Amino acid sequence: MRRVGNTAISAVTAAALCSGAWLLHSGAETHAPPQPSAAQAHTAGPDAPARSAPVLPPSPPDRIRIPAIHVDAPLTGLALTPSGSLDVPPAEKENLAGWYEAGTTPGERGTAIVAGHVDNADGPAVFYDLGALRRGSAIEVDRRDGGVAVFTVDAVEVYPARDFPDEKVYGAASRPELRVITCGGGYSKATGYQGNVVVFAHLTSARG
Repeated sequence: MRRVGNTAISAVTAAALCSGAWLLHSGAETHAPPQPSAAQAHTAGPDAPARSAPVLPPSPPDRIRIPAIHVDAPLTGLALTPSGSLDVPPAEKENLAGWYEAGTTPGERGTAIVAGHVDNADGPAVFYDLGALRRGSAIEVDRRDGGVAVFTVDAVEVYPARDFPDEKVYGAASRPELRVITCGGGYSKATGYQGNVVVFAHLTSARG
């Protein structure tokens, strides 16, 4: 597997996730997805001391589960587009997320990236409730080697698209970390969603 630095991903990584097709077509602004509160943001740097598990060997992921928000979805590999943004899962497959397969696999040392739609033209999609996730929640990733990498959420933050912090989200980490990304940050009929919700998590256990 060819590896490239996650920082090669441009700030428009999740732009294609953020059309707000369902809200636009249904006029359902009152049912906009939840957004994280300030209480779920980082209270310390992402590499602050915390319980962590030993680094796992490389293995592609097959599935992601986030019990607190009822996510149980297969994962598909994602590459970069010619513009340097991360490609996205097919919008018509609402219960499908993707992972950046040229980067870190979940459980390896470094930062693994998972992205998915918040909605599509038919309604809510896989990460519609991502903004409701709380610090301390568990994220489980099934790996192709038969193991399960279990991550604990450190923070849930929302960023306007114009101020997306590439290095903070995609930058290298000294331990196994995970970022889960969808769109959020308010909604406009003219532009769709105006930013991104990002979950920061680190590996705390493994089984298999």
